Amino acid sequence: MIDVINQVNAVHREIGDQPVSTGAGRSVLLRRTYDAAIEDVWGACTEPDRIGRWLGPVSGDLRPGGTFQLEGNAGGEILRCEEPHLLKVTWTMGGGMATEVEVRLSAGEDGDTVFELEHASPAEFVDEMLRAYGPGGTIGIGAGWDLALLGLDLHLRGEGLDPATWENAPEVKEFAVRSSQAWGQAIQAAWGTSDDDIAAAVAFATQHYAPHDETGH
Repeated sequence: MIDVINQVNAVHREIGDQPVSTGAGRSVLLRRTYDAAIEDVWGACTEPDRIGRWLGPVSGDLRPGGTFQLEGNAGGEILRCEEPHLLKVTWTMGGGMATEVEVRLSAGEDGDTVFELEHASPAEFVDEMLRAYGPGGTIGIGAGWDLALLGLDLHLRGEGLDPATWENAPEVKEFAVRSSQAWGQAIQAAWGTSDDDIAAAVAFATQHYAPHDETGH
């Protein structure tokens, strides 16, 4: 069983202004500590067989300058790979716009690992999406990464999971709902979004991860 509250509270969530290669950017930043050595966390994030156990099957030329493709997910180019501290890739869904994901690891004082993931998109694109549709998409991106980091934690603890199906478990859906709410708070703190707009955006993201059936349940 997943301790939903502790897992949600384990993550620091922040909206930032991380630049991308084309210029100014907007980003979601997640930070949490894993009870595992930095070499173990690095291996889980870079070894294809281990990536497949918590994120999804991956293929490609997995080296700096090479490309990767996650099955049913994003693909891109490997920009930097500095063992065991830094991994940076472009992140593109289908034929969409290229964004950038950077993973930063640092060893903690107690043999654990501080993990940071920052996903940045071009600022002009994010700003236009916010004007047109509100912050629901940004909440969804943050909650999606929260689920990935939860999966990584379970993998590091030795708990088996199927990346294709584990998110359907009731406690994982509860985690996604609470994560969406937490991202709503982070976005409101950063951008001053109104209470009504944040409530609507959180509801939009929640419906994606834990949709109601036709009876409203």
